[in-house]
Amino acid sequence: MTDADVTITPLENGPYLVKGPVTVLDADGSAYEVDRSTIALCRCGGSTSKPFCDGTHSKMGFDAAERAVRETDANKPPQ
Repeated sequence: MTDADVTITPLENGPYLVKGPVTVLDADGSAYEVDRSTIALCRCGGSTSKPFCDGTHSKMGFDAAERAVRETDANKPPQ
């Protein structure tokens, strides 16, 4: 696999699903032990196993935007 083979997909009201060979580092630059080719990263902030998802988003009613903003929409002034 190459870096181009890594994909990150935000799941609807859930975690970031990361597929491919990645290294996950903490704030100090230390690597987490990752022995899977697919991981789920928390984006709700409630996981007790951060940075990995533990399913807390479903208990807290996490509501997220997961659609890409189109360039034409990004250039529109706020209404």
